[in-house]
Amino acid sequence: MKARLEELRAEALQELQGVETPAALNDLRVKYLGKKGALTEILRGMGGLSAEERPVIGQVANDVRSAIEGVIEEKAVAFQEAETNNRLMAETIDVTLPGKPLPTGAVHPLNKVAQEIEDIFIGLGYSVAEGPEVEMDYYNFEALNLPKNHPARDMQDSFYITDDILMRTQTSPVQIRAMEAKEGMTPIKVICPGKVYRRDDDDATHSFQFNQVEGLVVGKGIRMSDLKGTLLQFVQQMFGPQVQIRLRPSFFPFTEPSAEVDVTCVQCGGHGCRMCKGTGWLEILGCGMVHPYVLEKGGYDPEEVTGFAFGMGIERIALLKYGIDDIRHFYTNDLRFLGQFARM
Repeated sequence: MKARLEELRAEALQELQGVETPAALNDLRVKYLGKKGALTEILRGMGGLSAEERPVIGQVANDVRSAIEGVIEEKAVAFQEAETNNRLMAETIDVTLPGKPLPTGAVHPLNKVAQEIEDIFIGLGYSVAEGPEVEMDYYNFEALNLPKNHPARDMQDSFYITDDILMRTQTSPVQIRAMEAKEGMTPIKVICPGKVYRRDDDDATHSFQFNQVEGLVVGKGIRMSDLKGTLLQFVQQMFGPQVQIRLRPSFFPFTEPSAEVDVTCVQCGGHGCRMCKGTGWLEILGCGMVHPYVLEKGGYDPEEVTGFAFGMGIERIALLKYGIDDIRHFYTNDLRFLGQFARM
């Protein structure tokens, strides 16, 4: 049996030397070392050996197995290295080739304007408050002095989800939530930026989804003159120190008195042009003193405190700031349009 094992070793090593593929190597491994391989067949005859012969033959068999396995392992490593080298050669990169240019990104103009608005008001001592875009009717309308069937609700045609839940039509609900969070403490100085939704047809100046920033100040002795001074400071930081404002009487259910705010035309400086239709003025936002009813809903006594509020569309500010004539440019993702703002 020892001679047969030695012959098997010599035969296997000779065959392994000529193997040329991993598949052929695996076939030889099965042929000699598999469960039905040649070595296993020889070892099945160890039952007929004497007790003295078995350890000797067992040691020889182990040596033969180790020798065959060693060569198989060496061949497998060689095949693996060859495969790796071939792949590296096939995937060689020419490092002298020029790289592919990647376009430089830029902050979206609406985000840029929103950040600038926030920075201005934070510099004036305001904090930024946020609220849900899916809002309750109570916060979006009722607490803002817009009860059921109020005609002013028609001005803000809404996306209702249920009878009491809708996509907010303005960021004013955040003002009520900010007052509730303060639990009657003063002062309050917050701005509320975010997306709002109204059922509207998209055109050059309207969209069913747009962005607003509303502001709220509540405290003792707050006056209309404080509101005007704040808005003048804002527009001059946004558009330049030469810009002036005027307030025109208007109506909003949640403020009394209420006003529309115009700025001197950023295109012609107030002399009159196509942009301002020859008036020299451009409407920019709405504002007013917080209605006593709204203060009560927010948890404040209107006999003790007063406040002012204002609201503006970020798209409107961006249109005026950059001289854009169509709001849809902000949403069409045209890189020719958006790329202009990378340099601003």
